[in-house]
Amino acid sequence: AAISINAMPGHPNIGIVATPSFCVFGDVGASTVKADTTTTKAAAAPKAIDDKKKGKKAKKAGNDKKAPASAPADTPTAPVDPALMAKYERILSVGEECQEPPELLAMLQKKPAFNAYDGFEPSGRMHIAQGVFKAVNVNKLTSSGCTFIFWVADWFALMNDKMGGDLAKIKVVGEYLKEVWAASGMDLTGNKVVFKWASDEITSNADTYWPKMLDIASKFNITRVKKCCQIMGRLEGNLSAAQVLYPLMQCTDVFFLKADVCQLGVDQRKVNMLARDYCDAAKIKFKPVILSHHMLYGLKAGQEKMSKSDPDSAVFMEDTREDVRRKIMNAYCPTKAEDDAADAGAEVEDAGRESMHLKGDGLKNPCLDYVENIVFGPEGSTFEAGGKKYADFASVKADFLSGALAENALKEGLIDALNLLLEPVRQHFTNNAA
Repeated sequence: AAISINAMPGHPNIGIVATPSFCVFGDVGASTVKADTTTTKAAAAPKAIDDKKKGKKAKKAGNDKKAPASAPADTPTAPVDPALMAKYERILSVGEECQEPPELLAMLQKKPAFNAYDGFEPSGRMHIAQGVFKAVNVNKLTSSGCTFIFWVADWFALMNDKMGGDLAKIKVVGEYLKEVWAASGMDLTGNKVVFKWASDEITSNADTYWPKMLDIASKFNITRVKKCCQIMGRLEGNLSAAQVLYPLMQCTDVFFLKADVCQLGVDQRKVNMLARDYCDAAKIKFKPVILSHHMLYGLKAGQEKMSKSDPDSAVFMEDTREDVRRKIMNAYCPTKAEDDAADAGAEVEDAGRESMHLKGDGLKNPCLDYVENIVFGPEGSTFEAGGKKYADFASVKADFLSGALAENALKEGLIDALNLLLEPVRQHFTNNAA
């Protein structure tokens, strides 16, 4: 794809990359996404950030999805090497949103070998988004000079009451997830990917971890912290005391792990933005870049995301061929967009119910979502359906919406593609049952 470099509005010396298939979020103002409502009128703690005092500029920098923060004053202005721009574009392709592209480019110029992190709760079976989709994204980052740190959040799973609150079971599930990633094609060679257990690391470095968490806690009021509840899949008005600590600890993880890039899902966006706001409060010059990946739809109508509690809402990594066929053939697969006009701009009463999708998508077709993000996720992928071989997702979608590609043919092609991706995982657990 051709690469064009345009001046960033307000920053004539900062290049912004655009390609036919990807728009860098230098100006997100055209998006239909509502601004984050992570600040409230509630009184702050003694040292808490007061958004009213900070003014509109500070509020937008931390909480508004429409207004990107200013780039660092020392952002390089020299011509950028084409190889670096290719790496930059590859990294951006991982995220549905990036906060902020100029900062990412500046970081790559100063620090070619950087750290990215994602945290995961060992909480049961792994669905295909956490398995294949994550493996694809990690490989894109490690091939771009990144060391990827997986934060095995066993204590977090305990706080979130996963696996019945049994830490021993949580640790077993954590080992299972590592096995799935290895079998699904994640490149684990050469220490490109590092796994760190939260319980071990925090216990061994308590003198570093807890003071940082307390400092972060002192900078925000309780209402702001509760607005991050979506990261746990919980409602704002129904949190235990331990679950209120969860966002503060997750924010601490970013600094404890020295993460240059936070590569988590859109559902984790609020706590990552909390980390960026903490940098303002603590006068930390370089903020972590937030690269939020897309959240795949559940297979049933109206499901914003996959759910481990509903086995038919997603394809799971150890599903049999028969499971995959049944789930995909029964999946919601509309050809016309839903009428969301009544919901557009509506205020969400509880932060836990806010949408997990930043891009406007009235169609909400999970089958097309799988084709775009799972099948076409790896670079150079193709898709076969209805007797035709496709080299890009746009052509698949166009044919499906026009009727040139029937629903049954689309689903048959998707079933074949998914089984091809899952077969190595099935073989791994069949041949290594112990």
